[in-house]
Amino acid sequence: MAGPDLVKTVVYTINNILQQEKYKAALAVVKGFRNGAVYGAKIRAPHALVMTFLFRSGSLKDKLRAIAKATYQHSRNLAYFVFTYKGLQAIQERIQGKSLQSQSFFAACLGGWLVFGENNNINSQINMYLLSRILFALSRLAVEKGIVPQPKRDPFPLFATLVWGIVLWLFEYHPHTLQPSLQSSMNYLYHDSNVWHDISDFLVYNKPRTVAPK
Repeated sequence: MAGPDLVKTVVYTINNILQQEKYKAALAVVKGFRNGAVYGAKIRAPHALVMTFLFRSGSLKDKLRAIAKATYQHSRNLAYFVFTYKGLQAIQERIQGKSLQSQSFFAACLGGWLVFGENNNINSQINMYLLSRILFALSRLAVEKGIVPQPKRDPFPLFATLVWGIVLWLFEYHPHTLQPSLQSSMNYLYHDSNVWHDISDFLVYNKPRTVAPK
């Protein structure tokens, strides 16, 4: 019975610590690390699975290894960033005695530099994803603050027009400037659809299946 009793004691002690207000800031940092790791894996795993099997060549083992590597890197980086951001926020708030907007900005800047500053495929995708979101958010904020006048018409159609016009122009004439994953997607959509040999690679497959030599 010592085993179950010991487990109950440990669980009770941990739960008691989790309820202590004096540990809340530190525990929030730990849970932030946990949530970053879980969310990163949830987001990256299905994306890596689809993109790898759709566009990547190689053996099944190589594909699974690539999926695991991408998922681990995304999960790790997000966990490290949340840990760094929340930790720096807590330290600044403790030193200055109150919460300030500058604390969030500084903590995120330093965390971004430390964690997402390395130029690789995963970080590039995450940073560009965030860039599109903050441009939208800053546009809305500029209108709310009166810096930019409220549009008389919905600007979204113009936005969509320019986005698609520019990205296809870049793809057709300056493809090297686009991210590799976007190049692969656009090649599949716009260039691979120009080539076929018979009904098999017209409707069933994208490219003719190669038959292994006997």
